[in-house]
Amino acid sequence: MDIEQMNIVDHLSELRKRIFITLGTFLFAFSISFIYVKEIYYFLVKDLDGKLALLGPGDIIWIYMMISGVVAIAITIPVAAFETWKFVKPALSKEEQKITLPYIPGLFFLFIAGIAFGYFILFPLVLSFLSNLSDGLFETFFTAEKYFSFMLNIVLPFGFLFEMPAVVMFLTRIGVINPYKLGKMRKFAYFLLIIISVLITPPDFLSDVLVIIPLLLLYEVSILLSKIVYRKQLASDSSVTAN
Repeated sequence: MDIEQMNIVDHLSELRKRIFITLGTFLFAFSISFIYVKEIYYFLVKDLDGKLALLGPGDIIWIYMMISGVVAIAITIPVAAFETWKFVKPALSKEEQKITLPYIPGLFFLFIAGIAFGYFILFPLVLSFLSNLSDGLFETFFTAEKYFSFMLNIVLPFGFLFEMPAVVMFLTRIGVINPYKLGKMRKFAYFLLIIISVLITPPDFLSDVLVIIPLLLLYEVSILLSKIVYRKQLASDSSVTAN
């Protein structure tokens, strides 16, 4: 086996190790979440009047697994980011290692912030609006499967979309993008974000607007943060060149 083949084998072995650690973290977090899933469930439905209905015995298992899975994903995100960083670390310079490491906790906190925004702000607004549409016309009847699917479709995407600023700052810092490119891509980005908002929300205009506005603001915040990082990088490069 030549040196190149040995390097490939070493890389694959290292990649497998990082994947196993990430997967193990997810399974452990999933198991712990499943043990306390009833407490999580009661927290999620505390503002509901009455109880949710089940249409079949298998629904409760699916709901418990879905709740546990979302919690496990939130816990696994920083571990997955750190293991990815550990995998690419040998290819990074000392400076690049210092630059990239702080983004790992940032991804976690932004994910939690996105989940919190979706659950505490957006989800109640959309649910209230849709419930008011049926007021006096229909008997409101929520099944557990429909209720949590609806919640998941609104809340979970915001967990990932709220990571946009951190991703943009990171890509700006390593020179992949800059605020001027982001400004030129604004129309395309807006179009893409509008499509995403339509796909993840119920088919009504108000729900779409309530999702579109935060996403567009998030993109503008990302551009602003990219400008800050870009200017600092230019100042740092100028100072190095001067010395």
